[in-house]
Amino acid sequence: MHRILAINPGSTSTKFAVYFDDKCVLNKTIRHSLEELMHYRNVVDQFDFRKGFIIDSLVEEGIDVDSIKIVIGRGGLTYPLESGVYSVNSKMLKDAREGVQGQHASNLGPLLADYIAQQIPYAKAYIADPVVTDELDEVARIAGHPKFERRSIFHALNQKATARLHAKKSGRKYEELNLIVAHLGGGISVGAHKKGRVVDVNNAFDGEGAFSPERSGTLPLGQLIDICFNGKYSEAKVRRMVVGEGGYVGYLGTNDAKAVAEMAASGNEKARLIREALFYQVSKMIGEMAVVLEGKADAILLTGGLAFDVQLEKYVKEKTGFLAPVFTYPGEDELEALAMNALRVANGEVEVKEYQAGP
Repeated sequence: MHRILAINPGSTSTKFAVYFDDKCVLNKTIRHSLEELMHYRNVVDQFDFRKGFIIDSLVEEGIDVDSIKIVIGRGGLTYPLESGVYSVNSKMLKDAREGVQGQHASNLGPLLADYIAQQIPYAKAYIADPVVTDELDEVARIAGHPKFERRSIFHALNQKATARLHAKKSGRKYEELNLIVAHLGGGISVGAHKKGRVVDVNNAFDGEGAFSPERSGTLPLGQLIDICFNGKYSEAKVRRMVVGEGGYVGYLGTNDAKAVAEMAASGNEKARLIREALFYQVSKMIGEMAVVLEGKADAILLTGGLAFDVQLEKYVKEKTGFLAPVFTYPGEDELEALAMNALRVANGEVEVKEYQAGP
């Protein structure tokens, strides 16, 4: 029996789970208040704070920690790399600490996995399908000016897990299919999966693409330039407009999609329009990715928290169903996705890769 600890650090939570093969025996979420976190200058400074919660909880729950032989964390904003499972090494730890592509809670994933694995005899630490997974076609990197480049930072873990799940249910291999996968959550990313590679996807970290409950999406450039140089807003404020205070938050004052749906249902015309606009922009992005796949998509997959919304599902099906069949896999279980990647390693189904990425 393979015993696996999966760790997913979020901006205000630390989630972890213990699996015995494919059976989850412990799944826990520890919430962190903004007051607790405000004392830390950077995300990685929260390392000691978070690791204590995990270790203490495992002991309190009666888990035999020494029996765990694989510790797998969510990958962070290191340098770009291809999809897969990677062993945690010193270079990855250094790049995660430095936040070479930005500061994000996921940077703690490899740090926590490595530390805990070091405390357990013969345990190994891994990450899988990190947010910096980069399989873009070269033509997809061209932004329109030589000082700019399109980058691949997206919900790779959930997109890949959903694509593999759909392939399994279809009786085919992920590497045989062309899929459009839309991750619909606090951030939104829509990827074109061509025979197992995400050849085009929006940069969800920077808020590119469709707007979401918290992010502005792609804004009109001329107006954005005006705001940046009119002297009224600091750089930090503009960044918050794009990520954190955009989308539903900016228009309606909440990032709660359920609350927005209730507002719309009660007759709030503004909420109805903004909600429909999110559905509309997601559908447009799916259409873009259909072009990337030359109209040969085998399926369109909707996943993430917003995919629970049956009205969103209906809208997207009406707009994009002519392109390919639409399937819904609501929610996101990143802990399960991590654990299943670890199990694939334990069963010898995939080869573990070595992180050697750089600028």
